Amino acid sequence: MDQRAERPAADTVRWLDDDQQWAWRRFLEGTSRFYEALDRAHDAGLPVALSEYHLLVQLSEAPDRTLRMSALADYLALSRSRLTHTVDRMEARGLVERRPVPGDRRGVNCVMTDTGFATLVQAAPHHVAAVRRLLVDVLDPEEMATLGRAMAKVTQAARAEVARTPLAPGQAALRSADA
Repeated sequence: MDQRAERPAADTVRWLDDDQQWAWRRFLEGTSRFYEALDRAHDAGLPVALSEYHLLVQLSEAPDRTLRMSALADYLALSRSRLTHTVDRMEARGLVERRPVPGDRRGVNCVMTDTGFATLVQAAPHHVAAVRRLLVDVLDPEEMATLGRAMAKVTQAARAEVARTPLAPGQAALRSADA
């Protein structure tokens, strides 16, 4: 089925009003600038990039510091191909290892090493200070709570959209790698 056929015509779209357009553009710029600044904070003072830090956090919170690659890709909202490249870099530095999933010849787990955990512990204070400086301390507690509730709704809607939107044929092959 051609996804383009499902797109609404311009005359049927519920266009954004001025207030919605303003908020949407602040969201786009705010998230872009936030990630730019957080990336720079990581690049300037940490042994791991922001994406690697996020991966290590996910593993640190999992039982035995282990997650199946497909689950990790989902948690991080990455294609499996992109996750594979990230894990390749981190594995070369001794931060993680890939291991077979017991009882599943096709499955692959990503496991945080002791070196990876030590790196996370070393990076956490700098990361948290940057998040606090760029987000938490900028918002008052009510705004922070509102942001959390709003982003939970956005996450739920985006996950549902991704689940019901078929991938283009070339993309489907990339997503099935490293299941």
